[in-house]
Amino acid sequence: MRLIWSETYKRKLWRRVWLALAEAEQAAGLVMPEQVEDLRAHVNDINIDRALEIESSIHHDLMAELKTYAEQCPLGGGIIHLGATSMDIEDNAEALRIREGLHLILEEMKQVLQLLVCRIYEQAEHVCMAFTHLQPAEPTTIGYRLAGYAQDLLADFEAITRIKTGIRGKGFKGAVGTSASYSQLLKTNASSPDALEQQIMKSLDLEAFTIATQTYPRRQDWEVLNGLAGLAMSIYRIAFDLRILQSPPFGEWSEPFGASQVGSSAMPFKRNPINAENMNSLARYLAALPHIAWDNAAHNLLERTLDDSANRRIIIPEAFLAASELLIRLKRIVKDSSFNEQAIKHNLETYGLFAATERLLMEATRRGGNRQELHELIRKHCLTAWNFIKNGSSNPLAELLRNDEVIAKLLSDNEIGELLQATTYVGDAPKRAYEMAKQIENRLKF
Repeated sequence: MRLIWSETYKRKLWRRVWLALAEAEQAAGLVMPEQVEDLRAHVNDINIDRALEIESSIHHDLMAELKTYAEQCPLGGGIIHLGATSMDIEDNAEALRIREGLHLILEEMKQVLQLLVCRIYEQAEHVCMAFTHLQPAEPTTIGYRLAGYAQDLLADFEAITRIKTGIRGKGFKGAVGTSASYSQLLKTNASSPDALEQQIMKSLDLEAFTIATQTYPRRQDWEVLNGLAGLAMSIYRIAFDLRILQSPPFGEWSEPFGASQVGSSAMPFKRNPINAENMNSLARYLAALPHIAWDNAAHNLLERTLDDSANRRIIIPEAFLAASELLIRLKRIVKDSSFNEQAIKHNLETYGLFAATERLLMEATRRGGNRQELHELIRKHCLTAWNFIKNGSSNPLAELLRNDEVIAKLLSDNEIGELLQATTYVGDAPKRAYEMAKQIENRLKF
């Protein structure tokens, strides 16, 4: 990803676009074959030091690269950029970089999803407490929770795939998008600006927008950054959940923590969740970038303003780099995070009983009990049990329910015990987790 957004690679793409333009102009009879061959021979001879030296005088980065390229090409230097405006080169090169960046993001997402599928299969039936409002709710399974994350990431994969498929370049339409300069060049030629553009874009393997001004529509940047921000949103949620679940009061999950890893400079005992916190930090930053791209698109007045140029040099590369780093860390988290069986069991024993009372209520009512009276009885016993837990005692709820005379008339002691087994109260969570894993496998062809 760093290579794609490097200064060297950008300039190589500029030269690739210049060469494609010259090749099409040769086919149209506008330039000589030996001139094009000269350009081809030096297309990768990037000399950033020389380009920056020229730029320090002329204050135009693309023209500085053009002059550097021309100095290297004694035969072809004079025909570089013939008919073009800067954005005929820059915007097509940028579209190529964006598409390559999205390709890398999608490949990294496939790796993450493949790892998630493996963990879902492993953990589909591993029962744990679920929490709503950050309070104990009912049991679920770790695999079902992971399947929820995977479902979001699959939606991101589909969205980014659609965005990548739709990436288009400006094409070759000149200073305001009318192709006037190319029309003048081809005035006595059998070719046309449209045919010239089609040939160049075919060479670049890139479709062009039908309508463009001096730039391609900046809405495209907004759509790209929105797609990456959507991915960041899904990763943010995973990382935040992990931070909660590995805090000592929960203690159920743990991100990788090396034997020599230091959690705090002041407190030697600390096991800070640095990966999850880093992911939340980067995701929060990435989420803010689409707003800048929105402004760029909305404020791209008339046929073009230049107030998008400076920030685009920052926000587009950094959005891709942030997204890539998020996926790299997420791969590590998914692959190497561990689950603390003792803490999971403790939380189930402490809080799962409360959830299982719903099942007891259903069965006792089915046996002829008054639903409203039973509900009130169970509620009072639950409140009593909560007070014990708050004072640091074990959960006495099962014993309280067994000793209740009304409930005892409807259910035997063994039946009450079976109904209060929270580990069997997960509905079809394992089945749905397996289904999501299979759906991802079928979509991505693992």
